Amino acid sequence: MGLHRYLLEQEIIHPSDIMEPSMVDMANLLTVHTNRYSSGIMGGTLNRKEERRLGLPWSERLAIRSRLAVQGTINVALMALQDGIAGNIAGGTHHAMPDYGEGFCVFNDVAVAIKVLQQAMWASKILVVDCDVHQGNGTAEIFKNNKDVFTFSLHGAKNYPFKKPPSTLDIGLPDKTGDERYLKILGDALDDIFSRFQPDLVFYLGGIDPLESDYFGRLSLSLEGLKQRDRLVIGKVVEENAPLVLLLSGGYAPTLKETVVAHASMYQAAGELAY
Repeated sequence: MGLHRYLLEQEIIHPSDIMEPSMVDMANLLTVHTNRYSSGIMGGTLNRKEERRLGLPWSERLAIRSRLAVQGTINVALMALQDGIAGNIAGGTHHAMPDYGEGFCVFNDVAVAIKVLQQAMWASKILVVDCDVHQGNGTAEIFKNNKDVFTFSLHGAKNYPFKKPPSTLDIGLPDKTGDERYLKILGDALDDIFSRFQPDLVFYLGGIDPLESDYFGRLSLSLEGLKQRDRLVIGKVVEENAPLVLLLSGGYAPTLKETVVAHASMYQAAGELAY
């Protein structure tokens, strides 16, 4: 069972809500990624060291999928600006750097979408709320000198990546952090961020790897806690009347069904809290 099918079967989304992306143009990729690296992904010319760092063997299918995911994030960002909220059932590949991919992240779809929107003057001030258990090092590095992009990462302090470029706001949590503490820290952080930064658009990376059942997460959220997290983030953005983009990011639940149900949580919350 895939997420797309589950969302349709549960009537969380409807067929008319779905838009299939084309592959992102090279010109848009080059707003973030180098020509050398982008061409290497498209043409399959990465060396073995680069493939090992990426964590994925190159294939034409990987290159196509990665380009589709980036365009999907661009599309939903534009849709969110028009409709209030939209989601990509892929994306959130926040470890990708300008000249290399890592941590199973080929291209940084969030960074490319932000650059495309800013260059076209569709949006200026962007907030990235990254709740994947792994710090968004690629996004942090790409926007380290951009005062119009606020990057917030709530992650496991001792988890990958072990070198963490500073986000605008990083909160590293100790192992075994549970629901109550996690939600209190997240809520306080969001209140603080919105008190000093009013974004034109918000990207929410709702990784499910803070779950206690996750193979690599090391935090201790219950499924109910994860659902409350999604409602907290989405509810706050709705309260602030900011357009919102939903992205999957990571997660390694014990079974495919558990993974799908957990990822569906933020779409369920969005449907309940939509503008």
